[in-house]
Amino acid sequence: MESGKAPHHDMGGTPPAANVSGTHLHLIHMTFFWGKNAEILFSGWPGTSSGMYALALILVFVVALLLEWLSRSSLLKPGPHNVTTGLLQTALYAIRSGFSYMLMLAVMSFNGGIFLAAVAGHALGFLIFGSRVFKKTGVTASDERSDAPLMK
Repeated sequence: MESGKAPHHDMGGTPPAANVSGTHLHLIHMTFFWGKNAEILFSGWPGTSSGMYALALILVFVVALLLEWLSRSSLLKPGPHNVTTGLLQTALYAIRSGFSYMLMLAVMSFNGGIFLAAVAGHALGFLIFGSRVFKKTGVTASDERSDAPLMK
């Protein structure tokens, strides 16, 4: 500890400090919490702005929805095996993996709203792209094909 500076003591029930540098105190929540004052994915974002928090909720929801779509989409036409098709499939798989990791990191903010937005995005995505609600009758699981196979 630097001389001349008093240690920070908090009796208000906030989580312990993870990093104290100068006058900036970074907090890491180890349990779910509710509120708009959070850091999600980037330092200082969304901060204390209600509008930015709402944008963060929307983005997390959309990423979860896109993950369900990418997991069940068939964008490439069936055809002969070739390098171009393989590279496109690999690119789609990498994009899906990147979205998955980003979503996981967002949920690791332990913000209850972010968690609910992610679950709601996955649920709606599954309802639209994975459930039988919008599928033609007679299509079985073995008939379905995805460019980026489901993670099992």
